[in-house]
Amino acid sequence: MNLVNLESVSHAYGPKPLLSDVSLGIEAGERIGVVGRNGGGKTTLLSVVAGTVKPDTGRVTHNRGLRVGLLSQRDDLDPGRTIHETVLGGRAEHEWAGDQAIREILANLIGDLDLESKVGDLSGGERRRTALAKLLIDEHELIMLDEPTNHLDIEAIAWLAGHLSQRKSALLVVTHDRWFLDAVSTRTWEVVDGRVERYEGGYAAYVLAKAERARIAQAAEERRQNLMRKEIAWLRRGPPARTSKPKFRIEAAQALIADEPPVRETVELMKFAAARLGRTVYDLEDVTLHAGGPDAGPLVLDHSTFQFGPGDRIGLIGVNGSGKSTVLRLLADQVKPDSGRIVRGRTVRLAYLSQELTDVDPGQRVLESVEQIRKYIQLGKKEWTASQLLERLGFKGEAQWKVVGDLSGGERRRLQLLRLLMDDPNVLLLDEPTNDLDIETLNELEDLLDGWPGTLVLVSHDRYFLERVADRCVALLGDGRLSMLPGGVDEYLERRAAGTAVTARVAGGAPVAAAPVKAEPTGMSAKEERELRKELSRLERQLDKLAGQEDKLHAAMADAASDYAKLGELDAKLRDILSEKDAVEAEWLEVAERLGE
Repeated sequence: MNLVNLESVSHAYGPKPLLSDVSLGIEAGERIGVVGRNGGGKTTLLSVVAGTVKPDTGRVTHNRGLRVGLLSQRDDLDPGRTIHETVLGGRAEHEWAGDQAIREILANLIGDLDLESKVGDLSGGERRRTALAKLLIDEHELIMLDEPTNHLDIEAIAWLAGHLSQRKSALLVVTHDRWFLDAVSTRTWEVVDGRVERYEGGYAAYVLAKAERARIAQAAEERRQNLMRKEIAWLRRGPPARTSKPKFRIEAAQALIADEPPVRETVELMKFAAARLGRTVYDLEDVTLHAGGPDAGPLVLDHSTFQFGPGDRIGLIGVNGSGKSTVLRLLADQVKPDSGRIVRGRTVRLAYLSQELTDVDPGQRVLESVEQIRKYIQLGKKEWTASQLLERLGFKGEAQWKVVGDLSGGERRRLQLLRLLMDDPNVLLLDEPTNDLDIETLNELEDLLDGWPGTLVLVSHDRYFLERVADRCVALLGDGRLSMLPGGVDEYLERRAAGTAVTARVAGGAPVAAAPVKAEPTGMSAKEERELRKELSRLERQLDKLAGQEDKLHAAMADAASDYAKLGELDAKLRDILSEKDAVEAEWLEVAERLGE
């Protein structure tokens, strides 16, 4: 069944046409990913399809009674309402608490927020997650999402991909997260030069199909040029000599990459990095570190020892708030450890890209601000000028002469990154470098980093970029250590799902137990320890019993949905159970702490 039709739609902002004579449709159950350059018309396409923007020409038709859910880049949430009122509306507690799907959405998107908090008190990222939770809880036949992975960590992005894949709703999503595109999309639309090019499959299939289209177009252009040369020769010399026509073989898309070399010459880069850095880059020795300073804020590292070597390309993973940015600031010497020490190599030449945009003279031209650092740089085996690198990162032609003060946030981010690279560092610390970058620019950045020799430590929620650029993954799992993950992001998600990785809240001293670790000597007698372990076991059995009672009450409340008197009685019992459960959990934590667990 066709849900939405666009017929000869055109729309422009100012002199620039973003959509030009576009005709397309969305079928029920289709999952479509939208890609294209920043400013190319992706958000405009979503707005036109949703009906929030009326096109200049053409017609947009919705199926009668179509329920559309739209997550735009700016929310319209009422700042005076609570999260509970905003997300759950007028739903009774037994209605949403007894619904596993709703509980799952709340837990994965806003589980760290107090439902009674006012929306106006939330940060931008928290408002974004609240708006997404509100949309997903409601029923829609078409869900439209504009950059839904912004402000989500890797775990939440993986959950969202799985959730959307299981829904029956049609999906139209704009995102620069290529892993997410592959996970949710069955078709890909590319908005380019006012057109919408359509491809079957997710991001990987789109890349292969686009490469094949380009190869066929190149062959056609070569054929045309050959015919033109023959025509010119005939005009000059008379009848052309007989020549055989060139034959072009149509290869499978996979064959396009069959003979390609590895993306990086790892051995050569490692040798070059070692020559520039020596043996020591960063050695962390028995380091303890809190996010808010000595003994303040969540505990990030607890007597941790780790080594960052020459040529290492490390992706740092962890939930939001686990301390990833704090570790980067530690390496950048912007914060000091509470205890322990850091040995930094004498030859370290550091470049640190933080999440804040550093100040650049707003009156300077883009090219001038880069050439102020350096006019030429050697990346891999090739020397690049400042202008060439600017072009690779999206500053083409006249854009290089724009005034810095007129740049968008994404353009300033690209400029900041390029200025760092032009300073010829041998250690790069990158904190969310992909923010506000489109896919084409991400591809260029990855290619530049492929040829960059040095030590790289990267924090990113863009899983595709992380796995593409980093060779190893290290995680902050809430236990105060930097843990190697041989299985990469997949291993991290498995450990989180299995409960062997704790949250940032636990790292800060909160309520649930981490994975068991070998306890330090407690100084108590064997008899005292046995008694405490017996008490711990009793409390665990009591918690299991209370959890069972809680589940039965939820089921009973669902069965008594129309009996308000009964519901009130059950709700009172549920509150008593939850209160008792909180008290037992607090007692369990106290005993566990005495045991050193």
